[in-house]
Amino acid sequence: MREDVVAQVDDYLLPRLRQMDAPVLMVVGGSTGAGKSTILNSLVGTEVSPAGVLRPTTRAPVLACHPDDLHWFEDLRVLPKLARTTGVSAVSEGSLRLVPTTALEPGLALLDSPDIDSVLAENRALANQLLAAADAWLFVTTAARYADAVPWEFLRGARDRGTSLSIVLNRVPEDAREVAAHLREMLREQDLGETELLVVPETELVDCLLPVRALAPVRRWLDTLAADAAARSDLIRRTLKGALANLPARTGGVVSAAAEQLAAASELRSEVDAAYAGALREVEEAMRSGSLLRGEVLARWHEVIGTGDVMRALESRVGWVRDRVKSVLTGKPAADEELRVAVENRIEAVIRAAAERASERASRAWRERAPGRALLSDSSTFDRASRELEARTEDEIRAWQGFVFELVGREGASKRTTARLASLGVNGAGLTVMLAVFVHTGGLTGAEVLVAGGTSAIGQKVLEAIFGDQAVRTLAARARENLLDRAEQLLRADAVRFDELLDATAPDAESVARLHGSLDAVRRAA
Repeated sequence: MREDVVAQVDDYLLPRLRQMDAPVLMVVGGSTGAGKSTILNSLVGTEVSPAGVLRPTTRAPVLACHPDDLHWFEDLRVLPKLARTTGVSAVSEGSLRLVPTTALEPGLALLDSPDIDSVLAENRALANQLLAAADAWLFVTTAARYADAVPWEFLRGARDRGTSLSIVLNRVPEDAREVAAHLREMLREQDLGETELLVVPETELVDCLLPVRALAPVRRWLDTLAADAAARSDLIRRTLKGALANLPARTGGVVSAAAEQLAAASELRSEVDAAYAGALREVEEAMRSGSLLRGEVLARWHEVIGTGDVMRALESRVGWVRDRVKSVLTGKPAADEELRVAVENRIEAVIRAAAERASERASRAWRERAPGRALLSDSSTFDRASRELEARTEDEIRAWQGFVFELVGREGASKRTTARLASLGVNGAGLTVMLAVFVHTGGLTGAEVLVAGGTSAIGQKVLEAIFGDQAVRTLAARARENLLDRAEQLLRADAVRFDELLDATAPDAESVARLHGSLDAVRRAA
């Protein structure tokens, strides 16, 4: 529907409103084998549009007009998307062939169209485009096929759009004159009773052209129209008035459809937002609960500080603990790297798992709705996190660790803490801050800290000995906030896939608002 409305506005309404004095453009249209090209060739007096038994014959539309009218069609005023070629023998698909001929009177141009029921979809689409660009249709049918369904769909479309219409009933046998009467009755039943009906009898072709006598009714009617400026003007205004009057109803359907698409897209976006907001809450909960300290992270931390002796000495020998951490991290360079990698891997795993679940929730919600099913089709790639997430997460977590090390370095720059920080090192303190992030949240103290991480309480005591209690809380809070921001960005980047699907198909709110405004303007003008 949208394409039809846009095509008529671009190809007919705007060009015609800009140049009301341009010649009448009459499109010769109809079904396969109706004889459209033969009629045009016969009117011109030579073959300008291919005709024959092989289908489709008309691939590139041909426009024939008097030489004095050629300039009206050489520019892109009408059918701007079709390139122009000139001459009888020039053939180029996707172009508009211009054929000047003195066989036609000034003021009227004939445009041969592809079959409306062509086996080629692109030909059917082009036929629709040409018919929408016409001031009038010269619709060709035959005594054998005049009752077919497809032509009548087009005739009703012409009626609804207000297009001026005349019909050529071709190849009527001498003993079948009742066919014309039946066709007139059918036209009256479809509110097309005033349509001009031109009958061409069945006859032998002469050099592939209809005899002059057989074509006389069509020739006489066209020449009369071309010679009567008032009649041409009346035809143009009648078609223009009908098209403008019909436009609000047709445009209203487009606007309604766009509004429905916008609403459906909004619902689908909400599903994605909810799924990934849930994923961020999962990451935050993993940080708050201390679950990030389990497994490999805790094992590597135990290697750094030991377990039993340190735990027993925690309250009375913080200096001993600090020395223990320092001796391991400085005496064994791999120890701090192993702990850093363990922290990195654990955070990455939590974020990726949350993204996987969010992808699954979002795609499941989409498949429960018809618009979502249509967008996802048979694709299963949206049921899991994007391939890029793993590399992005690795980069972001390493960047976060760099941020923490820099944070610790800045905090330890004061004279008061420099010496104490030197006893542990920026890396050692930074890694310990990372662990504190997962227990030093939500006011966890005492037994809650032990539940959340157990031996991580040791790291907190060491940090407090270096920086002081308030500074530790500030360091942990800033590190935690930065990590959550990065997690949110990673999840948002993973969700963008869904948004891109919607952006490629659904209108935005501003476009729909402009459509409503344009529709109101058209209604006022009509």
